[in-house]
Amino acid sequence: MLSTVIFDMDGVIIDSEPLWHESEIEVFHRYGVPLTKAHCIETQGIRIDEVVEYWYGRHPWQNPPKEKVAEFIVDGLIERIHERGELINGVMFALNLSRSLPVRLALASSSSYRIIDAVIDKFGLRDRFELIYSAQEEPYGKPHPGVYISTAHKLCVTPESCLAIEDSINGVVSAKAAKMKCIAVPEATARSDRRYGIADVLLDSLNDIEEPMKEMITKAPS
Repeated sequence: MLSTVIFDMDGVIIDSEPLWHESEIEVFHRYGVPLTKAHCIETQGIRIDEVVEYWYGRHPWQNPPKEKVAEFIVDGLIERIHERGELINGVMFALNLSRSLPVRLALASSSSYRIIDAVIDKFGLRDRFELIYSAQEEPYGKPHPGVYISTAHKLCVTPESCLAIEDSINGVVSAKAAKMKCIAVPEATARSDRRYGIADVLLDSLNDIEEPMKEMITKAPS
C-alpha cells in the first residue's frame, strides 16, 4: 500500500508553465538569447538557476550575472501569477480525492519557496499539505531525484511508498529515479512524447485520476 501522495506544483497545481515561458522568453531575449516556446519546453520542470546555466552555456552574455537573470525571470513570473495565475483544471478534485484516502499529502517543487508561497497563498492551499518542500534546498533540481527522496525522508516514509503527480518529463524522470510510483498529466501538446512511457499512468486530465490513484494506493508496492 502507498502511504503518501506528492504533488508537483508548476503544471500540476497551477497552470504556470505558459507564464514561465513568457517570462523566460522576455528576459532571455533582452540579453540576446533567441529562446522559443519549444526551447522552454526542453527545460520545463528544471530549477531556474539550472535553466539559466543551461542557456548561458549555449548563448553566453556579458551582463548581468546569471543570478540576476534568474531573479528577473522569477520577478516576471510572480507578477504574472498574481495577475493571471489559474489552477489546473481538476486539481481541486485530485486534492479532495487524496484527502479522502488514507494517505499523507506533500508538495515537492523545483520552484523556490518565493514562488511556492506566491502560488499557495494566492489559492489558499497551505493547509492541504503536511509538507511543502523546494528543490532550492537540494544540490540539484529535477530531473535529479533528490527533491523527491528528501521529501519522503522528511515525512519518515520510504520513496517506494510514495506516489508522485507530475506533468513534465524532467519531473517524471525525477520521481521514477527516486523509485516512486508516478502519474503523469502532461499538457496536450506533449502527450505524444514517448518519454512519458516511464510513468506508471499517463492521463489527459486530473479529472481522470480517481480510478488509477485508488488502485495504486491500495496495491502493495512492487
